[in-house]
Amino acid sequence: MLSHVNERNQPAMVNVGDKPVTRRTAHAVAVVALPAAVAALLKDGELHSRKGPVFQTAILAGVMGAKRTSDLIPLCHPLPLDDCQIEIVPDATRGELAIHCRVQTQARTGVEMEALTGATVAALTVYDMTKALSHNIEIRQVRLLEKTGGKSDFSAG
Repeated sequence: MLSHVNERNQPAMVNVGDKPVTRRTAHAVAVVALPAAVAALLKDGELHSRKGPVFQTAILAGVMGAKRTSDLIPLCHPLPLDDCQIEIVPDATRGELAIHCRVQTQARTGVEMEALTGATVAALTVYDMTKALSHNIEIRQVRLLEKTGGKSDFSAG
């Protein structure tokens, strides 16, 4: 049974009021495939564009996105984030970026959606800042790699 559907088959927020507050973590990744024209701009661990430093801007956007997840996903609980770290790992050989988002909180519900949102918003920011060079940029493989806390832990392993 889906957790966000009530007995009348209507969307409903999950009541987490009786759950204990525990440490919750989540790690998500988004892979961005860059066409040659964009990948050629990779220098010293950064993508430089006329709009500014792409990775630095994407990192800030990813953190902001994670913090605003409940404003974007209708049934997500607003959570206070204790930490949100965005790491962008370029692979020049493959012309790809792996954008990792790691989130932590002390709460009654998990932070998977915040990690997924943070990685996705960072990836969208890379696209936005480099689309003038090519529209063949692909955002793919947005997925949860790991979560801890709550009823069960998960690892994509």
